[in-house]
Amino acid sequence: MTAVNRISRCFDELAARREKGLIAYICAGDPDLDTTVRLVEAIAAAGADLVELGIPFSDPVADGPSIQRAAARALAGGVKVAQIIAAAARIRRRTDVPLIFMTYYNPVLQYGLEEFVRDAASAGVDGLIVPDLPLEEAGALLAPAGGAGLALIPLVAPTTTPERLQAISAAARGFVYCVSVTGVTGARQEIHTDLAKFTGRVRAYTGLPLAVGFGISGPAAAARVAPCCDAVVVGSAIVDRVAAAADSDPVPAAAGLAGEIKSALVNL
Repeated sequence: MTAVNRISRCFDELAARREKGLIAYICAGDPDLDTTVRLVEAIAAAGADLVELGIPFSDPVADGPSIQRAAARALAGGVKVAQIIAAAARIRRRTDVPLIFMTYYNPVLQYGLEEFVRDAASAGVDGLIVPDLPLEEAGALLAPAGGAGLALIPLVAPTTTPERLQAISAAARGFVYCVSVTGVTGARQEIHTDLAKFTGRVRAYTGLPLAVGFGISGPAAAARVAPCCDAVVVGSAIVDRVAAAADSDPVPAAAGLAGEIKSALVNL
């Protein structure tokens, strides 16, 4: 099965069950790559429908304090992109959950665009999210990603104009990531964006599934957001669970939160 088909199949199955999806984010290498492999497997078993695997970068401009700290811990531990790709291959041997690399353009560029796409696809990765890569500059990555069957998943914001929504949607693969707020990632008590209006605008330009992320702090927040989209993305809250278990095994706590959130989405 190709990568894009794995993402499409996941959303098709969710739609058939009339169920909202959970996309869980973890930072690769925090606290170490062996734990990352176990985290992805456990989170998927607990109910996450797709997993974003963050490749740490020293200047994560789209990320708030929780993910910044996780990236700093991973980098301090010496994790490298090639090691993360190898960990993704280990994950793929353990689970069929769709895997998406969330990274910044610099690590991809330093690795080599074609080499990164080739190695990620060979490892069983299904998609890429590159938040600091605007559509106008994405051609050099779009072409090899498409050739390898990797979905280059775009982000759109409440401030994205209709013209850009149309252009971004035309190039999108897999799903469209709708950023719930103007700002950085991080769990929030409230999201003040009119999400129904926002996602309604996006749906006018694409038939792809829509995922809403940034600011979803737990089961209750996920349930509030879910009616406006096809999946919710939860990152900082899970990363915080991992960090809180620094002196013990973080896998049960992170998987427990993923299970709680998925239960809230199933029982809408």
